[in-house]
Amino acid sequence: MNFELTEEHLAVRDAARNFAQNVLKPGVIERDREQKFATDEIKQLGELGFMGMMVDPKYGGGGMDTVSYAIAIEEISKVDASVSVCLSVNNSLVCYGIEKFGTEEQKQKYLVPLAKGEKIGAFCLSEPEAGSDATSQRTTAVDMGDHYVLNGTKNWITNGSSASIYLVIAQTNPELGHKGINVLIVERGMEGFIVGAKEDKMGIRGSDTHTLIFNDVKVPKENRIGEDGFGFKFAMKTLAGGRIGIAAQALGIAAGAFELATAYSKERAAFGKPISHHQAIAFKLADMATEIEAARLLVYKSAVDKDLNRNYDQSSAMAKLYASKVAMEQTVEAVQIHGGYGYVKEYHVERLMRDAKITQIYEGTSEVQKIVISRGILG
Repeated sequence: MNFELTEEHLAVRDAARNFAQNVLKPGVIERDREQKFATDEIKQLGELGFMGMMVDPKYGGGGMDTVSYAIAIEEISKVDASVSVCLSVNNSLVCYGIEKFGTEEQKQKYLVPLAKGEKIGAFCLSEPEAGSDATSQRTTAVDMGDHYVLNGTKNWITNGSSASIYLVIAQTNPELGHKGINVLIVERGMEGFIVGAKEDKMGIRGSDTHTLIFNDVKVPKENRIGEDGFGFKFAMKTLAGGRIGIAAQALGIAAGAFELATAYSKERAAFGKPISHHQAIAFKLADMATEIEAARLLVYKSAVDKDLNRNYDQSSAMAKLYASKVAMEQTVEAVQIHGGYGYVKEYHVERLMRDAKITQIYEGTSEVQKIVISRGILG
């Protein structure tokens, strides 16, 4: 088994790392404080090819593998998880969903500008009463022959006010349960589509999270992805890949906190020597490094499974479950190593700790990941 990264992987890592450290880091504290979306920085990422990394080049993408994508998400997340979740949604939910299941016309019209970074996408599944239980959709899409009439509310939507293209999961035939759900491509500006309140969040405060409201929105029939009733399967198949992106994000948050804690421990002196020379701190760093490396291997394993067209439902769930746990635990340790300085914004680790928590919640809570894993075990 070869654990070596290819030259392409290393090039992606270096490009993402340089961008994160030189472009994202200088303004990350301000964006967090002011809940400011990184519009200019994300536009630059699109120009560099990071918004459609895995999309076929004929549709404007980079044609890269999932490992490259995970590496890029990790490096961006070390500095700014608010930016990395925008990349994750655009790449692994919206671009993937349209490329994998959309028509050629949908790909030309929507996938190309998404992959080029000219437009941003959003994935609209969660509702006030339907988060992890995706079968309980209250949003409806009534079939009117040549179009659907869409009504309902979606919340916790990443890229909510910055996106131009929205994949909306809605119920068309309630009597069929999950087999009556469809996914529709909704464009910003369609009459009756309203961007609602912005969420005031604990972490990823630079991420653009909104409630979306649909009041009698007419969506052309050609904007439905897949056959009638395919929406639930679409959501589940797409979210499996999305878990890889969030697992990589959690990994990056943990790794970023570890790097900061290691550097600080070498500079900070106590009792006549750097605190890294005290066994209490050295052992913390040893545990952190081990846990992070284990998470990285799980993330890469799930990415390889996807690239080899193997079933990656279970491996991606394992990666997200474990990496998010590591992110939460190791950011707390990073704050502890920094002592009082860890509790102030200047040293970044307090923000990483706040950002870590959401990785245990969105795109499937840790409890849902355990359901997915246990079903895989028990058949």
